Amino acid sequence: MLIPPHLRSEETDIIERVKRGERLESYETIRVRKDGGIINVSLTISPIIDAQGMILGASKIARDITAAKESERRIQLLLKEINHRVKNQFAVILSIIRETRSRARSVAEFEVQLRERIMALSRSQDLLVTSQWSGAGLFDLVSEHLKAFGVDERVTLSGPAINLRPQAVQTLGMAIHELGTNAAKYGAFSENAGSVEASWRLLTDDEGAQQVELVWDEQMTHLTKPKRPSKRRGCGSVVLERVVPASFNGVASLARGPGRRAGCSPHHAQSWSGTRRVRLLPTRRNSAMQPRI
Repeated sequence: MLIPPHLRSEETDIIERVKRGERLESYETIRVRKDGGIINVSLTISPIIDAQGMILGASKIARDITAAKESERRIQLLLKEINHRVKNQFAVILSIIRETRSRARSVAEFEVQLRERIMALSRSQDLLVTSQWSGAGLFDLVSEHLKAFGVDERVTLSGPAINLRPQAVQTLGMAIHELGTNAAKYGAFSENAGSVEASWRLLTDDEGAQQVELVWDEQMTHLTKPKRPSKRRGCGSVVLERVVPASFNGVASLARGPGRRAGCSPHHAQSWSGTRRVRLLPTRRNSAMQPRI
């Protein structure tokens, strides 16, 4: 192994220390292999002393620590990334607290809604940890969030395989949670006979840019017309109309189809259906939502 030109002074320093009878342990530096490659080494250098105490020379052991240094570099990079993600999570949680507080009608309602939304955030986090933060499939994301409502047998999911990037997993996961919560309060999940079909498809506009349309369709049966949600803008509307589009580098349109009478049973029960359609329009190719290949 050769000493790199810019570290030639290092050899002089080592020799002077050996002359003074010092022993160098774990002296970390770099060296050049015969093929020109750079490696990290740990040197152990000890003076060789005769019976009269005279220094005759030095013994040197060099250990290749390149792999260990690379592992250390990756750990430091990972710690920085974790720190960045934790700060982002804090920002998301603070935003959830702010939006929930501004719309809750009581302390009890605030506590319940905040707990549910943070739990929804944790479900998205679990998917990201499982994939080592590489993202998550849209099918997996929707399925995971709707499991919390305990109505698996009344949920139908369909659409092509689409992979979401980490930031989109969190925000779209919150949107699915809000749709499910709304269905539990006012729609299909609020009764035993209701059902939800969530479907998505890839579209292409006139310029060839890819779009994704997500449709949330609720079918329900009521003896009377179902209770209509409050006209007051809730946290779900903010997530669907503002937060989700920002995560997908584009815009989104949210269409709420009014409840409509679809039929009548012998017992005079009326069937109502309502549709919410979310269309995501990426403004650049580096979209947060990409087809999985």
